Amino acid sequence: MPKKLVVICLINFLIAAVMGLALRFSFLESIGLNYRFLTHAHSHVAMLGWVYLMLFTLFVHYFIPEKPKIFNRLFWITEFAVVGMMLSFPFQGYAIISISFSTLHIFCSYYFVYLIFKHQKVNSLVSRKLLKTSLIFMVVSTIGVWCLGPAVATLGQASAFYQIAIQFFLHFQFNGWFLIAVIAVFFHFLKVEDSKQFRHFFTLLIVSTVLTFALPIQWFAPHQSLLFINGLGIMLQVVMLYKFIQLIKPKLEVLMTNAHKLMRPMFMFALVCFVLKVLFQSLSIFPAFSEVVYEHRNFVIGFIHLLMLGVISGFLFAFILKSDLVTNSKSLTIGIYSFVLGFLLTEILLLIQGIMFFYGIGILPNYYLLLFLFSVFLPLGIGFILLNIYGNTKDKFT
Repeated sequence: MPKKLVVICLINFLIAAVMGLALRFSFLESIGLNYRFLTHAHSHVAMLGWVYLMLFTLFVHYFIPEKPKIFNRLFWITEFAVVGMMLSFPFQGYAIISISFSTLHIFCSYYFVYLIFKHQKVNSLVSRKLLKTSLIFMVVSTIGVWCLGPAVATLGQASAFYQIAIQFFLHFQFNGWFLIAVIAVFFHFLKVEDSKQFRHFFTLLIVSTVLTFALPIQWFAPHQSLLFINGLGIMLQVVMLYKFIQLIKPKLEVLMTNAHKLMRPMFMFALVCFVLKVLFQSLSIFPAFSEVVYEHRNFVIGFIHLLMLGVISGFLFAFILKSDLVTNSKSLTIGIYSFVLGFLLTEILLLIQGIMFFYGIGILPNYYLLLFLFSVFLPLGIGFILLNIYGNTKDKFT
């Protein structure tokens, strides 16, 4: 894998994690920045600077054999857009400069999709279908972004149209583009072959992803039929998970043979988080639970982090461990376990506090201090992983 590009992705992730740490510190002391503006910066850099660009790097590395120079130029233009958002969002939120950089990123992503479709040479039908499907979801998700302007102009930011447009983008980014993209790379490693079982899994994955969008619509435009559609999507998603486990179970042992000693636990961590993601999402089949999740921010943040840090970042770290970018050293071990520890501690704390809010018990003693201290492990872990890669490649970036 191109080492410079992976380092840039990890630096973006580190900056996003530091921004997240600042957000949690802001509950203890003033940080002199608008909380909502910094939240926008944190989410955009994490999604578009870390996950998007890491998937960009993986797709080009594994699915584009000839690697035209245009991909390298496009990476740096996209990174320029990320840096622009990184520097503008904390100070102005959604305004002309940040929107300009966000728009540039979207157009870069469209060109990336065009280039992948043009230059990909994937022999495996399985990898090719997942690759193209993830990119289609990425393009589809941006419809939500283009709807934001008309929504504000006609009905305002408080309208259901505006909120649903945001949820449309987030749902199909996370559950469509990001998730299916990491599955595409994972199945490439596993050498999953086309079969009736895979075709069932693929269909269930696509249909359940579309149907479960009914839940965020229900939050802002309630209707009984949406609960039924979401329930159907949830049931199909559970069957999809069963098919997924059936597909990967006979292949996992081969993947782990002669692997880096940390790769096995990292893949298992990502897979367990994927199972938990499906199980927790399945609870939304109960209307009362879906209302609780919407009303209590702790559950929303916890679920987003489960998907972004646990499933998607877990897989991305496992892919990095599978490459030749890292060396077996204490810095790598500290980095991986620090990140996982920070994730687990913050998720447990968010869950406990969410349950306490639901039952009207109040707030945990020193809750915000503990949340901040536990969150320190996340950028710390990313930093140690970066140090390991830099120490291994500082004189031989390719």
